[in-house]
Amino acid sequence: MKLGLINSAWAQAGRDTAWGIRKTREIGFDCIDIFTDPLDIDVRERKLIRRECREAELPIISVCCVATGLIDFNPSVQRFHLSRCEKYLDLCYELEAENLLLVLGEYIWNQEVIPPQEQWKTGIENCRRLGDYADELGLKIALELEPFQLSLVNNVDSMVRFLEEAGHPALGANIDVSHLQLAGVKPDEVARLRDLAIHVHISDCDGKRHGDLPPGRGVVDFTGYLDAIAKLNMRGAVSIELEYSPEPDRVEEWVREAFASTATLMKNAGLREQD
Repeated sequence: MKLGLINSAWAQAGRDTAWGIRKTREIGFDCIDIFTDPLDIDVRERKLIRRECREAELPIISVCCVATGLIDFNPSVQRFHLSRCEKYLDLCYELEAENLLLVLGEYIWNQEVIPPQEQWKTGIENCRRLGDYADELGLKIALELEPFQLSLVNNVDSMVRFLEEAGHPALGANIDVSHLQLAGVKPDEVARLRDLAIHVHISDCDGKRHGDLPPGRGVVDFTGYLDAIAKLNMRGAVSIELEYSPEPDRVEEWVREAFASTATLMKNAGLREQD
């Protein structure tokens, strides 16, 4: 598998897009994931992303999208988010990415008032619609497992059930290693995602709260999880996810640390395609 970086690590530290892409290549990453919103960028930014990634020889694997409104109880909100997600898929196609990383929302009102099965059904139906559009473009959609109590997809059981009920060939699973730790998912459960997982995120945490730290700064059982991922024989990329560096002025050190530790972990697990 390739080792990538989600470029939000740079943006959240105030670094511009072009600088971040070049620095990603300089550090040694094989590929990159892009975190942006097609409704918030213009044609110049889109061209810049394509040009800089091409010149840096950094293939774009995934574009990240948070679309909590896909399971909103208001049809008008759902329609907006379906349209917005289609714009994201258009951007994936334009950037020659492999997949759209999709974060669904959470059950509202503590699963009261609105029956939770209704939100689940809405999520299934809207993801099928997006799957149809992705299929037309030759793309995949990787659903992210969020470790929070009320997240629609928050453990391996709910991920497998969602994908089986959706039954769409364009829909797959994203494995976020620190999210597995936070959700209490044991490494041996990862085997259930065989033929379903299409993308991987990696970061560390303190075992209690969402952290997105460089691997080695927390308590995540990387050896167990990466060994389990290796047994899936999946292609694609492991993308480092770093959020909100505590020292933005030293973000380059933050990313270099994460690259070095993750490269070693992947090598030990027999996952990295190259050194």
